[in-house]
Amino acid sequence: MAQIEIRLPKMGESVTEATITNWLKNVGDSVEIDEPLVEVATDKVDNELPSEAGGVLVKRLFEKDQVAQVGDVIAIIATDGDVSTPVEAPAKVAAAAEEISQQIEAVSNSTNGNSSAVSLDKQSASGKFFSPLVRSIAEKEGISAQELEAIAGTGQADRVTKKDILTYLDNRGSGGAVAIEAIKEVATAPVSTESKVAAPVSMGHIKAPMVPSMPGDEIEEMDRMRKIIAEHMVMSVHVSPHVTSYVEADVTNIVNWRNKTKNEFQKREGENLTFTPIFMEAIVKAIKDFPGVNVSVSGNNIIKRKNINLGMATALPSGNLIVPVIKSADQLNLVGIAKAVNAMARNARDNKLKPEDIQGGTYTVTNVGTFGNVMGTPIINQPQVAILALGAIRKVPAVIETPDGDFIGIRHKMFLSHSYDHRVVDGALGGMFVKRVADYLEQFDVNRTL
Repeated sequence: MAQIEIRLPKMGESVTEATITNWLKNVGDSVEIDEPLVEVATDKVDNELPSEAGGVLVKRLFEKDQVAQVGDVIAIIATDGDVSTPVEAPAKVAAAAEEISQQIEAVSNSTNGNSSAVSLDKQSASGKFFSPLVRSIAEKEGISAQELEAIAGTGQADRVTKKDILTYLDNRGSGGAVAIEAIKEVATAPVSTESKVAAPVSMGHIKAPMVPSMPGDEIEEMDRMRKIIAEHMVMSVHVSPHVTSYVEADVTNIVNWRNKTKNEFQKREGENLTFTPIFMEAIVKAIKDFPGVNVSVSGNNIIKRKNINLGMATALPSGNLIVPVIKSADQLNLVGIAKAVNAMARNARDNKLKPEDIQGGTYTVTNVGTFGNVMGTPIINQPQVAILALGAIRKVPAVIETPDGDFIGIRHKMFLSHSYDHRVVDGALGGMFVKRVADYLEQFDVNRTL
C-alpha cells in the first residue's frame, strides 16, 4: 500500500503560509480524488483544499488552528496503488495549487467588484455548516441563505460541496429540477446552567488560568483575526519592557485652523481634512529629530530604519484591529498624508487592504480619542519599538501667559501617550520625543496655506 504526501500548495502571490481552520476528514476516513480534505485560511482568502489522491487518510500532521508553510506536508493518504514512493505528489500539488490560486483570484475579484453581493454566515440558523469556498460562490451568484440551506449536500454530514453548489447553479440557470431538501425547523437546545471549564489558551510557556463559566454566561470562540491579535499582543508585552510617557498639548491653533480650512480643502481635494494627518505630520518631524524611536531590535542588533513608514491603528466594523501603513510618510506633504490616511482608512473599512498595505511599518500611531478616551497605554506593534496614542481633544480652562500677565482662558488640549521599548529607548529619549511632538503641534502656523 503506497502513501501519498499531501502538501500545502502555493495559493496566490505573496502567500507563504496558511492556518488550518477545519479538517473535513478524520484519520481512517476514505478520501476520493478532488474531494475536499481540509479548509485553510490565509491573509487573503479562506478556501478548501481538494485531495490529490484517493485512499484512506492515515495521518494529519497539522491540527486545527495550527499554521503551515507552503510546501509543508499536512497529511498522508494511503492508497491501494502499486506506487512504492509518492513520486506523483509534486505534479498533483502543482495542479491543485494552480486551480486553487485561480479560485482565490476569482473570489477576490468577485468580492471587490460586486458590492451588491449577499453576505452569508458560515453556519446557518439550523446549524448547517458552509465552507468558505461554497459561501464565496453563493455570494458571487447571489444565492440567499435560505436558498443555500435548501441545497442537498453530498459531503460529510450532508455538507454542501463545491460540486453540489455548481450542479445546483447549472440546474438553476436552465430551469431544471433540483434536488432540494425541505428546510427543517430546529428547536434551540436548552443551555445548561451547570458550570463548565474551558481549556486554557496556550501562550508559549505561559499558561492561562482555567476560567469556569457561570450560569447565564455565553461562550463565543475567538475568530481567527482576534486570535492573531491576542497572540501578537501577548508576544509584544513579553518581548518588550513597556514604559509610557505622557505630555499634554495645546492644539487650539490647530482646531481653529482646521475649522477655517476644512470646507475649502473638501471642495478642492474632494477629501475630508481630519486631525490625524496634522498630528502625523508633527510625528514625522519629531522622528527626524529623534531617529532613535524609528528602529527595530534583532537579537543584540539595533536596526536603524532609513524610511519613516507610519502605521495607523484602525478599528474594523467587526471590532477587530488592523494597522495599515503609510510608506515614506516623510516624503509627503500635508495634503499627501491626508489623502493617504483617508485611503487607508476607507480600504480597511471596506476590507480592500492588500498584504503590502499592512507591512513594513516603522512607527505606529493609534487614536484612542476616537472613542472619547483622554489617554491610553498602547502596546508596541512588534517589531517596532514605540507607539503613540492620541487622546481626545477637550475644551479645558488653562493659564495663558501674555506680555501683559497671565489669565485663565478656554483652550483645546489633548494628551499624547508614548509607549516605548525600554531595551533601546530610555526615558530621556522617549520623553523628549513625545514632548517634541507636542511642541510642533503647539507651534502650528494658523496662517498656513495648503
